[in-house]
Amino acid sequence: MAKEMQKTSMFIERNPGDYENGDICKNLDDDGRPKRTGTWVTASAHIITAVIGSGVLSLAWAIAQLGWVVGPAVLMAFSFITYFTSTLLADCYRAPDPVHGKRNYTYMDVVRAYLGGRKVQLCGLAQYANLVGVTVGYTITASISMVAVKRSNCFHKHGHHVKCQTSNNPFMVIFACIQIVLSQIPNFHNLSWLSILAAIMSFAYSSIGLGLSIAKVAGGEPVRTTLTGVTVGVDVSGSEKIWRTFQAIGDIAFAYAYSTVLVEIQDTIKSSPPENKSMKRATTLGVSTTTLFYVLCGLVGYAAFGNDAPGNFLTGFGFYEPFWLIDFANICIAIHLIGAYQVFAQPLFGFVEGWCAGQWPDSKFITREHAVDIPCYGVYYLNLFRLVWRTAYVVVTAVVAMIFPFFNDFLGLIGAGSFWPLTVYFPIEMHIAQTNLPKYSFRWTWLKILSWVCLIVSLIAAAGSVQGLIQSLKTYKPFQTQE
Repeated sequence: MAKEMQKTSMFIERNPGDYENGDICKNLDDDGRPKRTGTWVTASAHIITAVIGSGVLSLAWAIAQLGWVVGPAVLMAFSFITYFTSTLLADCYRAPDPVHGKRNYTYMDVVRAYLGGRKVQLCGLAQYANLVGVTVGYTITASISMVAVKRSNCFHKHGHHVKCQTSNNPFMVIFACIQIVLSQIPNFHNLSWLSILAAIMSFAYSSIGLGLSIAKVAGGEPVRTTLTGVTVGVDVSGSEKIWRTFQAIGDIAFAYAYSTVLVEIQDTIKSSPPENKSMKRATTLGVSTTTLFYVLCGLVGYAAFGNDAPGNFLTGFGFYEPFWLIDFANICIAIHLIGAYQVFAQPLFGFVEGWCAGQWPDSKFITREHAVDIPCYGVYYLNLFRLVWRTAYVVVTAVVAMIFPFFNDFLGLIGAGSFWPLTVYFPIEMHIAQTNLPKYSFRWTWLKILSWVCLIVSLIAAAGSVQGLIQSLKTYKPFQTQE
């Protein structure tokens, strides 16, 4: 049983001798693993770090495509869908009973416990492809924010008419070096301080963007906004309006998604009160906080820029002054993405390490941990496989980001492929299996309708992402700064 647990966990256990005598009961949870110490507060920080990305600053663009009516409605609809399906998934952490059942340590474990079969492999493919895509995308986005600081100072010094082109690559290298160090954090259980810092940073730059937008609106500069968003024949052509609408709906739908890491976050929470109760509380705080910032930044940003809203009004230079505040906001974005990278990378790290430990349990390179005394920190348990594998992963994601700086368009496609199965389909199917809902009952029927509607949204968003990718490939110029 212990070996089975180790196979699926992101936690690499040390020798049983580490927990001796009477300390065993105090140091271990009901599954024989070190006691979890997380609370709904730390879980909320993980959620906010995962959900509120720098994409919050591009919501003004999304609202500009949809207009005053559809834009807020789509924001609220996906807020509800994400909250609802997340509470369903939280009840599946233990199986078969949500309070007293056996723990599941990863999303794949949960699907295996309730659904089984090929759905487990499909879940793993969707989840880990999404995690890889997100980490590559965050490498690109963080470098753009770092470049924006340098360009902001250049614009302030030489004027707004100067191009101030700067390569993203050196900043990707800096970001990768930071991630190599942080990736040696053993697992999610040791990540709460970084998530809290990242959550604070996300509040900081979102508030700055919101404040600058309010100031712009208060300045009285005339902008053009409409009930239906960008106008066909004035701002865009008919086909562009359709594709942009698809992209905007997809951007909003995926902006809320954090189900890829929900189970791993829940596995950090202590068992009293029950994990599902704490996770639902964290989900309520996380999603409601996210929705508040999304609505404020999206609507006020649209009011400030109108139909000409930029893709990101901090890195895309919707604002130039005060330059020091723009610099600070972009630094906050970079720091937030440093933490967010780890939130999305840790489940992938744990999956690979758990699988390798199960395949080669006698390999000392994979399983042995060496105690290293670090000044001002204490004893750190160094695992050579963890060091090599995680370093290699960070290097590869940085290289891919340098080769394909338009990878964020790929990310939209990956998001479209993972949103429906991970955020909607699997939580609903597992809830049906857990509660033994009668087929064709009222609840069963509307859950199925919700699933099918979200599938259509995913397909529409995927189509928009493919069209955006084609346009990016047509206009892509190697070695040119990406904005």
